[in-house]
Amino acid sequence: MPENQNAIRAALKNIVKYADLDMGNLKTTRLGGLTNLVYRVEMPAETLIVRIPGKGTNEYIDRAVELHNASAAAKSGISAEIIWADGASGVMISRCIENIETMTPASFASREGAAARAGVALAALHNCGESFEFRFELFAMIDEYLAVLAGKKVDLPEGYHDVVKAAAPVKAAIEASPLPLAPCHCDPLCENFLDDGVKMWIVDWEYSGMNDPFWDIGDLSVEGEFTARQDMDMLTAYLGQPPNAAQIGRMVIYKAMCDLLWTLWGLIQHANGNDAEDFWAYAVNRFRRCKTLMQAPEFQGHLRAI
Repeated sequence: MPENQNAIRAALKNIVKYADLDMGNLKTTRLGGLTNLVYRVEMPAETLIVRIPGKGTNEYIDRAVELHNASAAAKSGISAEIIWADGASGVMISRCIENIETMTPASFASREGAAARAGVALAALHNCGESFEFRFELFAMIDEYLAVLAGKKVDLPEGYHDVVKAAAPVKAAIEASPLPLAPCHCDPLCENFLDDGVKMWIVDWEYSGMNDPFWDIGDLSVEGEFTARQDMDMLTAYLGQPPNAAQIGRMVIYKAMCDLLWTLWGLIQHANGNDAEDFWAYAVNRFRRCKTLMQAPEFQGHLRAI
């Protein structure tokens, strides 16, 4: 019998035709996920994905907002179809997309055209015409995550507040040259991209909202450990033409800023006892990478370009 079988059975009972399902006759496979429990459940007639929220995630994720945005993405053909979901608890059942590979930094590097397909997928998302709930605003979220951490026994990496202060010119530059807000994923881990070699789908909408679309571009570049060539492939496919200096600069700036924010996210996972990986090391490495990028001589040039 699979681990967490009772939670999986309870979720599936919300679908009438599976109310009396015998779990012993199903093949259930645990999939990846840093904070949630995600299972592929193979049935005689179809295969579903059952997502059970991880411990402590409702402290910083609005599940009703997530459901609205995930439904809009599915409606637009960007994400998996949702079969059933609870906007309060966050339990979600979606249809499995078959014959795909869950992406990683290594597969983005090895699969021909992968970075470009991701750019096309992000363009489809940002231009889908849907309105997402929630405004993903970087500096407000830094304050919110700091407030969550204030009630936990965990230290910030040395100098974190100094780097937030040093990021004030970034905030000013973005505010001086705003882009129209677009529906964004906001957490484009490689593993949230599913590729069949022709098209990419995007899944997992926990942090999604209306945002500067270049956040997704910069964040995916960081998560995928993209080379300069992959960055250009992604940007060119996204824009439909080669990027200019301002667009490249915006991507680079958000590379640094996503590490600044996700440093705090990692600390929250560490404080919550999430053992999916070493989240203290994750946070420290994120912060080190942020500082390195912000202190690079070319960073000021990217700021001026936008």
